[in-house]
Amino acid sequence: MSKSLWRNRNFMLLWSGQTISETGSAVTEVALPLVAVLVLGAGAFETGLLKAAAGVAFVLIALPAGAIVDGLRKRKLMLWCDVARFGALATIPLLAWTDHLEMWHLYVVAAVAGVLTVFFDVAYQSYIAVLLPPEHRVDGNGKLGSTQYLAYVGGTSLGGGLAALLGATKAVAVDALSFVVSAVSLAFVRFSEPAPARPEKRDLPAEIAEGLGFVLREPLLRRIVCCTATSNLGISMAGAINVIFLVQVLQVPTGLVGLLLASGTVGGVLGGLVAGRIAARFGSARVIWASFLGFGWTGLLVPLAEPGWRLALFAIGWSVFSAAAVVYNSGQMAYRQAVCPPELLGRMNASIRWIVWGIGPLGALIGGSLGSWIGIRPTLWLAMACIWSAGLWVYFSPLRAMRDVPLPRIPNGVA
Repeated sequence: MSKSLWRNRNFMLLWSGQTISETGSAVTEVALPLVAVLVLGAGAFETGLLKAAAGVAFVLIALPAGAIVDGLRKRKLMLWCDVARFGALATIPLLAWTDHLEMWHLYVVAAVAGVLTVFFDVAYQSYIAVLLPPEHRVDGNGKLGSTQYLAYVGGTSLGGGLAALLGATKAVAVDALSFVVSAVSLAFVRFSEPAPARPEKRDLPAEIAEGLGFVLREPLLRRIVCCTATSNLGISMAGAINVIFLVQVLQVPTGLVGLLLASGTVGGVLGGLVAGRIAARFGSARVIWASFLGFGWTGLLVPLAEPGWRLALFAIGWSVFSAAAVVYNSGQMAYRQAVCPPELLGRMNASIRWIVWGIGPLGALIGGSLGSWIGIRPTLWLAMACIWSAGLWVYFSPLRAMRDVPLPRIPNGVA
């Protein structure tokens, strides 16, 4: 293996930009609703619409975004996404300063930021396969995955703190500046990215179908998608009732609820930092199935939690499972990048995100409905069992006989 990623200047710049950008996105999730409630006096329905406006992009444009990303240079696209997000968010404090801010402005900004985030995320996942050699991709994906966990908790906490310290609209201004910093870090990346293949005549529906068809036809990739989707179904079921479980069932004080929920973040960060070493020691293909089945069972500790010292079971269960999930994601991302032709990377990543993230709302609906019907703790048992069983999709597959993910596909004519 060549030199450590910690000494890889281009990766460190990409990682820094992605971390700052992810943190900014998390700040936005908190800051925009706070502007709606504290500045414009919005109610529950209006804040719900605001949340929907921010999230609808992932369902509606993830597939075409993949096709578009495949025809563009990834680093330049990420840079301009950050610049555009700065411009969109900067309008909020400007309109508030001139007393012209209205609720529809927030809806538009949330939707625009959501679209740009989709393009940024699809582009950086594809760019890793271009920037890093195969032996570094598990480690690189692990580091990027760890900062996703860290950025979400740090960003949401920062968003609330900035709103309390500076005011909601000024918090959005600080958030907007974070995207400028991200863009600058990406501008300093010095790597000759190959020019993407551009067909003379674009057929977007056909290109989307090609990316989705590749995901559904490739046998092991199809298993990985089923595993991730099943896990996300269980995670969404649990996420819908976790707060109710802690507050109503376990009688946890409000101040402790956030710390217990953040325990998963600690595990996720640690898992991302050691994913490369684990893959090198035991095999980058083995970690895909072994991480879930070997450590995913710790999620079953969560519904065993009780008031008192047994609250620790909740934190241990979530943190160890989250570490295993990041190791799994690092391995499966490396496999995806290896088996996918370079010209399909964007569409492949977008297709998978469309499937595995689209299952989230269904899982939340199932979790909330079952929680009302059979009770919170029984529903939590089902959710955690669903998460653990997800590993069976990849265990009963040819991946079990492989030590490492295959070498990446090489385009014709490239030595």
